[in-house]
Amino acid sequence: MSSALESEILRDVWYLVIPGQQLKRGQTLGKMLLGQSVLLGRDTNGEVFAMRDICPHRGIPLSHGRFDGREIECCYHGWRFNCAGACTHIPSLLPTQKFDLDRVLVHRFPCREVQGNVWVFMAEDELSLPDPLPVIPVIPDVDASHLRLVERSLFPCSIDHAVVGLMDPAHGPFVHRSWWWRSQKSMHQKSKEFTPSHWGFTMLRHRPSSNSKAYKLFGNVSTEIRFELPSTRIEHIIAGKHRIVGLTTLTPLTDSQVELHQIFYWTIPWLTLARPLIRPFVRQFIEQDRDVIDKQQQGLNEDPQLILINDADKPARWYHQLKKELKQSRAENRPFNNPVPQTTLHWCS
Repeated sequence: MSSALESEILRDVWYLVIPGQQLKRGQTLGKMLLGQSVLLGRDTNGEVFAMRDICPHRGIPLSHGRFDGREIECCYHGWRFNCAGACTHIPSLLPTQKFDLDRVLVHRFPCREVQGNVWVFMAEDELSLPDPLPVIPVIPDVDASHLRLVERSLFPCSIDHAVVGLMDPAHGPFVHRSWWWRSQKSMHQKSKEFTPSHWGFTMLRHRPSSNSKAYKLFGNVSTEIRFELPSTRIEHIIAGKHRIVGLTTLTPLTDSQVELHQIFYWTIPWLTLARPLIRPFVRQFIEQDRDVIDKQQQGLNEDPQLILINDADKPARWYHQLKKELKQSRAENRPFNNPVPQTTLHWCS
């Protein structure tokens, strides 16, 4: 694994790898995750699992094999493994040959399905997991039945640049300039209150900006935006008695490719009917971010010295400080001390 990948990507944390609706019973799926080949699956009981996508016999990916909902059969020599990664059968062995199948084990990653999404825990040391494991981000007021819309995109950049772009409050009038969102002429001064929260920070509940036109569809609304390490953004919108929640996650596949999942939950019936009309706007919004990241890479390839300013770039500074503190607190075996202050930030967008 490259040094760049090791230096930027946090471990001993959960990453969202796939919406659960995309993994059916009796199905497996091979994915790259943090530079490792991972096999995801859902057994006949509906339970999800994740293991290394490499057969320990001759190294072929197990995702090329067959899965009957209980066992995975390697396509090369037919070795079979259960959903816990234990070898259950080697066809070429004669009954008279002594071989302990317990010696053969495919590494299994901790895997959980929470609010309709599958998360995998990527450990620093696979032989020594933290006890207890960290909590998976939970969204208030909704459950899996409210998951309405999912979009996915690949960003050609490192995880750090993807996350900083995710939390950047000043790029909207330029990157997302459109009739239904914002224009450069609509820019004005904004002040938002921030407070530290679990492994991150929260922009406290407020009325959306007047130049965020899409919010006007829902009448009198308020929104709260929370960021949590390693790369999760949750926007929680209250519209009368209803809730709309946007869950955005960034998962590093390699040192130069990041997978974005944009997932929406809502409790508004008419919004579900309008989903075919909403999806193109969501896709356009994501494509605008991806395109600007693609352009940014042209300059980053020359490793320039970058400048961060106050206050618009404070969230980016906090992100790097949060990462550093999490690593240090673990190395020193002490509680995490959130470096984000309670403060008000001001910028123009």
